[in-house]
Amino acid sequence: MGAGMRIPAVIFDWAGTTVDFGCRAPVEAIREAFASFGVPLSGAEARAHMGLPKREHIRATCADAAVAERWAAKHGARPRDVDVERIYAAFLPMQLAAIEQHSRVIPGVASLVAHLRARGVRIGSTTGYTREMLDLVMKRAACEGYLPEASVTPEEAGMGRPAPLMCYLNAVRLRVYPLSACVKIGDTVSDIEEGRNAGMWTIGIAVTGNEVGLSEEEWQALDEGERERRAEAARRRLLDAGADFVADSVGECEPLLDEIERRLAARA
Repeated sequence: MGAGMRIPAVIFDWAGTTVDFGCRAPVEAIREAFASFGVPLSGAEARAHMGLPKREHIRATCADAAVAERWAAKHGARPRDVDVERIYAAFLPMQLAAIEQHSRVIPGVASLVAHLRARGVRIGSTTGYTREMLDLVMKRAACEGYLPEASVTPEEAGMGRPAPLMCYLNAVRLRVYPLSACVKIGDTVSDIEEGRNAGMWTIGIAVTGNEVGLSEEEWQALDEGERERRAEAARRRLLDAGADFVADSVGECEPLLDEIERRLAARA
């Protein structure tokens, strides 16, 4: 990235963007939680509302017609608020256990972040995890060279995605402005909506995240044609959500950040 950078901060998502290739920890935990009540979820059902705060993710999943029908067949009525709370209570320890297994930093993240910091860009983060969950992720990520300067959870901001409040609180903690020159990077539709609602530039992450939903090993095992088919579908969904740009991974974001910088300079 060249001299005269005008991006004050980049705010990253966590699972599927900077850690946990394939965004597997939340999916495994949500599927396990629903299965513990006798209601299995498909991978697509578990991923449909990814990026929301976890209680709201479970609530939205319960509201999906097919899931609600299976719940009613098992429990005699469609899921209610009390059921959401029961599932969430079961989910919490399952999520912590899954994080222990799936928090490896995604290749390319640490090097890009180091490069950004060398240019004076501040690094923030938002998440759908609770603080207890995020602290565990951050501890593991720090051991692999990635630790943002600010991190905000939904409960700390008072509201999760797609609301922009976590981005606002990042800006306060990082002491950066204007948000119209900052960049949000994430792998879900709700990440893109969060960044857009905050008035930020947005970059969607296609391959390492929720939209493809495969581990690094599973991804590499696909033939080239199938990789491109899945990647293109993920790119299209993120662009349709309003992303300004899409990259397959954070490690491929530098040229896009260069382009944002050029456009910011042209506006000055």
